[in-house]
Amino acid sequence: MVSAARSAWIDVSLPLRDNMVQGFMEPLTPHIEFVLSRKKGNKVAMYQININSHNGTHVDAPYHFIERGETIDKMPLDTMIGPARVIDIKDTESIKVGELLPHNIQPGERILFKTRNSSRPERLKQFFTDSVYLSLEGASFLADKKVSVVGIDYISIGGGGLENIDRTHLILLERGIYIIEDLDLSKVKAGRYEMICLPLKLEGGEASPVRAILRPM
Repeated sequence: MVSAARSAWIDVSLPLRDNMVQGFMEPLTPHIEFVLSRKKGNKVAMYQININSHNGTHVDAPYHFIERGETIDKMPLDTMIGPARVIDIKDTESIKVGELLPHNIQPGERILFKTRNSSRPERLKQFFTDSVYLSLEGASFLADKKVSVVGIDYISIGGGGLENIDRTHLILLERGIYIIEDLDLSKVKAGRYEMICLPLKLEGGEASPVRAILRPM
């Protein structure tokens, strides 16, 4: 018999909403509205969704930065289904190698970082440039460990600086490591989980919004 705690899935994705907060590089302001609704006299309700592939909780595929990299529709399904580990980061600036070493990270792991970003309510109202990010040394460390997935609880894994954003993404994506960004880990404790985090099947896409869920193991 499966216990209640084990069967309880936790939604760790942010809701998509009109004018939601996004990174400074995105060219299109998210716009979501009912184009058909019963309030307007229609018999059905229907949303019109105008977003880019990096709005909300999303997955970056290698093609995001790598010309010959794998596109999101070619991602093996088991990449985002299976065991994952949430690691609680205490550093308030960045995720550094020194804090990663004690966790004995293994090849093939799916690693999700919970930082102080998760506890900042303003993340839903405005973009902040002082988010905790993955340092370049931390990215290289994870790439050398041959993890399969790295996730973080804010819009960009590389933080608010353009140079660091590019280099961090390149280090991971050129090694075929998928990136999950803008996770909501506020209700999740450090530990091991089952994860389902599937992107839309966008033909030739470089990224996609996801519905990410975790269940304690």
